[in-house]
Amino acid sequence: MTRSLTIHRIGPGATVQDLGRPGYLAFGLSRGGAADRLALYEAAALLGQGADLAAVELPGMGGVFEASEDMRIALTGAPMRASLDGAALVWNASHLLPAGSRLEIGPVTSGAYGYLSVGGGVALPELLGARSAHLTAGLGAALETGQVLPIGPDKGTRVGMKLPADGRFDGGALRVVPSLQTGFFPDADMERFGQTVFTRDARANRMGVRLTSDGRGFHVEGGLNVVSEIIVPGDIQVTGDGTPFILSAECQTTGGYPRIATVIPADMPRAAQAPAGARLTFRFITHEEATEVEARLRKDVAALLRKAEPLVRDPADIADLLSYTLISGVTAGDDLERELT
Repeated sequence: MTRSLTIHRIGPGATVQDLGRPGYLAFGLSRGGAADRLALYEAAALLGQGADLAAVELPGMGGVFEASEDMRIALTGAPMRASLDGAALVWNASHLLPAGSRLEIGPVTSGAYGYLSVGGGVALPELLGARSAHLTAGLGAALETGQVLPIGPDKGTRVGMKLPADGRFDGGALRVVPSLQTGFFPDADMERFGQTVFTRDARANRMGVRLTSDGRGFHVEGGLNVVSEIIVPGDIQVTGDGTPFILSAECQTTGGYPRIATVIPADMPRAAQAPAGARLTFRFITHEEATEVEARLRKDVAALLRKAEPLVRDPADIADLLSYTLISGVTAGDDLERELT
């Protein structure tokens, strides 16, 4: 029997995502992949498998899922309300999803993107070397109710693990480096940019996040005449009305709006996970400092496996607690009843 995950209900905009498609920028295709790549590495640590396996990305809302056979799952990214046949599940942890059970994932409680990873990964056919949907490029499609996702073979056995809670889901400070047009902005505007508290606008998607602030916008003289050139996720473009946009995973590959700065890759998960209304600020660092931050991030990601610890369940949450043999020789107590009947 083919391993599969049936979608009984799904929120809008949910897609299958992996680490994306590097190497196609020259052909007009951005990398794409998970908006919060760190969430895939967390799931990999919880399940003891590769971070390159595809998962279900849930933007704001979850869904209801059913496994064709017992499967291991990990819930990472933005915390969401989750339950298994009505019993609450811990987020940022791995669990066993028994065959036929209903996994229900509700809305986010903070952040923007939650992730459902499965032992063996979602095994949709690869397109240009990845399983990620890239909707702006017409690769793949949003998930729909009634869809059945194929799941790859799972060689792992570990389950019931958790990772420490992470604080990247409520906005905060983002570290940036100068971009190609940073020098075009007046010194006064650059100083004001570093002192401004921005609000993440409700208008956001996998292409970019709009930022609002009090006061006037940010402008460069002749900004509308900037030559169109290569852009990448993390670039902060400033449109003609002076509004900054942080470009995200599915951004275009060239653009003519001036870029005031670029968010470093290590802080892109925080940028992507900022919910509508979250406060964001920017702090410039040098390229040398950014390189050091990225090196530390790689070490932190490599250490995730060691940070995972057993998930201790509250006995009150175990509906069939008495069916477990908790101590050798002690049973649920119904064996004597069977002998007397």
